[in-house]
Amino acid sequence: MRRHDCDVLVIGSGAGGLSTAVTAGRHGLDVLVVEKEPVFGGTTAFSGGVLWIPGNSACPAAKSDTRAAAREYLQRETGAFFDAPAVDAFLEFAPQAVAWFERETQVRFVPTLYPDYHPTVRGGVDVGRSILAAPYDIRGLGEDMARLRPPLATITFVGMMFNSSNADLKHFFRATKSLNSAVYVAKRLAKHLVEMLRYGRGVNVTSGNALAARLAASARDAGVPIWTGTPAKRLIVERGVVCGAVVEREGATIELRARRGVVLACGGFPHDAGRIAQAYPHLRSGGEHLSPVPAGNTGDGITLAEQAGARLEIRYPSTSAWMPVSKVPYADGTHGVFPHLLDRYKPGIIGVTRRGQRFCNESESYHDVGAAMIRACAGEPETAMWLVCDQVALAKYGLGFVKPAPMPIGRFLKNGYLKRGASLAELAQQCGIDAAALECTVREYNEGAARGEDTQFGRGRTSFNRYLADPENRPNPCVAPLAKGPFYAVKVLMGDLGTFDGLRTDVLGRVLAPHGAPIDGLYAVGNDRASLMGGNYPGAGITLGPNLTFGYVTGLHLAGAEAVRHLDRPETATLAA
Repeated sequence: MRRHDCDVLVIGSGAGGLSTAVTAGRHGLDVLVVEKEPVFGGTTAFSGGVLWIPGNSACPAAKSDTRAAAREYLQRETGAFFDAPAVDAFLEFAPQAVAWFERETQVRFVPTLYPDYHPTVRGGVDVGRSILAAPYDIRGLGEDMARLRPPLATITFVGMMFNSSNADLKHFFRATKSLNSAVYVAKRLAKHLVEMLRYGRGVNVTSGNALAARLAASARDAGVPIWTGTPAKRLIVERGVVCGAVVEREGATIELRARRGVVLACGGFPHDAGRIAQAYPHLRSGGEHLSPVPAGNTGDGITLAEQAGARLEIRYPSTSAWMPVSKVPYADGTHGVFPHLLDRYKPGIIGVTRRGQRFCNESESYHDVGAAMIRACAGEPETAMWLVCDQVALAKYGLGFVKPAPMPIGRFLKNGYLKRGASLAELAQQCGIDAAALECTVREYNEGAARGEDTQFGRGRTSFNRYLADPENRPNPCVAPLAKGPFYAVKVLMGDLGTFDGLRTDVLGRVLAPHGAPIDGLYAVGNDRASLMGGNYPGAGITLGPNLTFGYVTGLHLAGAEAVRHLDRPETATLAA
């Protein structure tokens, strides 16, 4: 068996793994990253690229924020799972991590206008805590450009990525109504088509693809190689100490020895069929789950940790970050997964169960709507809703994978993705919805919507509801009647953006054994590590923000940096039970 020695071995190449590797590498350690997929970037490359960083230096509004307010917000949002040592470490090091990456690496950020998802909760803010990875020209990766995971196909347009900042998307929605937007879109499309002809893909990437690319470029600058197509098969444990792993690479078995530690960063377990069947209530009742995250996220980090004595506990009220999704049929018989990130917020679109009834404020976050779907469908054989709209809303905003006018809709009607009815009763029959109940629901909704009110669930009352809505729709950017037929619907199922439950660690990232002591030499970052948020979703970027921050903290600890020594005290070391 071949052998390779290093100081730190990182297994996984998303934001958590790469931020750890870059930090340790820039502090003088010999670091190696291995990734089982043929591409690097993990779930990060599919994501919106937003990071929740209270006190960041990118958003002007963050200057008026306080650590005490952010701490109170997290305490209220996490409830019984509030972890004071971890929260305090996050709030201390998050702005430091952002500043360090911008100063020392190719990672760059730009501000967003995202409100917290629950801005009316004490400590919540209307803007200032969420930042976004700056766009990046991936030609800067050189030959490694081909190994960057492409963006999620269902959220691109002819392969072109949209920026998560919302301002970029507004131009595309207004392209047929505004000359400025039409010119903007034309330039974007022309530039993208030139890139596709020359390179086979868009090279000016945004969102999570930009973050993954920037971290990978920074790893290269720090002398950190990324071995793709290299699955880790087992850990090497000697006298209770994890000191490496056995991997397979290009047909050879290699023993990788790590002098300072092995870091698990394998993306959690959203595609571990056995674990999610036990953890997800809608699967236990026989429903369907469609995750848009990379198919390679099969719980490898959890399995490896169990070899060293760790144990995964399903503790949180929501095991994962829920995401309502729809199944997009492809011509070859396969399907894609479309995450409903935008359409639910738009006026003239509502969500109903098969009973024809609304069950939540559709303009809340994807996680909140997903959790509401699970509750509303409890005891049902399927956890699903139908997004319903009229002709006006479909033409203006699109619905799911169906694009707004003037894009054609015929193929979506033909393959069954989009349902249409001349009347609500006919639409209900097409979808298997209770027709009388749907007609009653829409009639009652329309009575308030005519005044710009949602009398049942209060859509549009918070800054977050309004952020992704239509500001030109007055008086309420989230609410408009469903009045002009034909009517349309898309079936929405449960998905996720990654798991919240994960390995228990201390603040420094050391994986804990069931009795509470750290397992020597073993660390976890990213979604392999139990989420700081306790199964809740307080704001845009609450996964990537902590992942980058604690990757930075773990990297500093592995390098023996003085800056994190105070986190190794007994009273701050272990996460709360």
